[in-house]
Amino acid sequence: MPIAPRLYGALPPKEGYTALAERMTHPAKEGPRGTGTLEVAQQLTYTWDYASKRVELRALYEKSKDLMWNARVDLPWDTDVDPERENTPDQMVPIYGTPVWNRLDPKKDVPRLRRHMAAWMISNFLHGEQGALLATAQIVTAAPTPDAKLYAAAQVYDEARHVEAYDRYLREKLELVYPPSPHLRKLLDLILTDARWDFKYLGMQIMLEGVALGAFGLIHQMSNEPLIKQITEQIMADEARHVAFGVVALKDTFRDMDPKELREREDFVLESSQLLRDRFLGEEVWERLGLPVKECSEYVSVSEPMAIFRKLLFTKIVPNVKRLGLLTPYVRVGFERLGVIEYEHLEPSA
Repeated sequence: MPIAPRLYGALPPKEGYTALAERMTHPAKEGPRGTGTLEVAQQLTYTWDYASKRVELRALYEKSKDLMWNARVDLPWDTDVDPERENTPDQMVPIYGTPVWNRLDPKKDVPRLRRHMAAWMISNFLHGEQGALLATAQIVTAAPTPDAKLYAAAQVYDEARHVEAYDRYLREKLELVYPPSPHLRKLLDLILTDARWDFKYLGMQIMLEGVALGAFGLIHQMSNEPLIKQITEQIMADEARHVAFGVVALKDTFRDMDPKELREREDFVLESSQLLRDRFLGEEVWERLGLPVKECSEYVSVSEPMAIFRKLLFTKIVPNVKRLGLLTPYVRVGFERLGVIEYEHLEPSA
């Protein structure tokens, strides 16, 4: 159910804001620690004319303000979550039914694998949301119109809320956080280090957010765990606006672009598509649990559920790439190799 807008904000928590903040200082029992740094090139654009230039973007900004929700009070955190239950069908585990799966102890190994698969998947959602937080903050400074700056600022708050929700779920319910997939990390680094404003839109709003919508949609449909289901539903509503932001902001950007510059965008679409597809291979889980990584990876490569899952990730990307005029013959060949060109005629809202 959509969250009704609150006119005066949420009431203060009974435990007080300081006590609440202190509770958030406890890391997950298992998870990565520390920080990392990245040298980035960033262009900053002032705009001295604050009148709206894109009515669609200003309307999206107004809608975003009305649909803000609070992860602390609008989600049922008292829900009891057993991470070792079959919260999504075991058939979704890509090694299900294989000789590796059949060797697992159904009372010990399978429940542990369920917890780790859920933690690995949601951890990469969490890290992707942090990447979106950082990239959208860059868009605020680089965007050339006041409408884009205002909406990007609203999205920064959205992304902070998403980080909060996924982090709390992993820490309190699963007690396990995985490091980012190397494929996801490489894509985030590409987006954050490129100084060109349209690359940030293309990489974050179209590619990464588009794949997130596809993944969240499948998780929402397949999960029977009510808390993650509601978290996903709330985040999906925000992500749909974020993708729309990218489509509107990049409208006509690639029309009549210099062929050399256009080819750089085409290559980026294909490289990021490959990275986004490969981020869901699960090698980190097999290694962590002491399973034969090479054997598991081979099973994943031919797993029908995973093949369907990876293809469904592109149901938003392919039609939006086409709307932006980037489904060129060159990109079309790349999408054909990935087996996702069939989605070019799908309505992005489907």
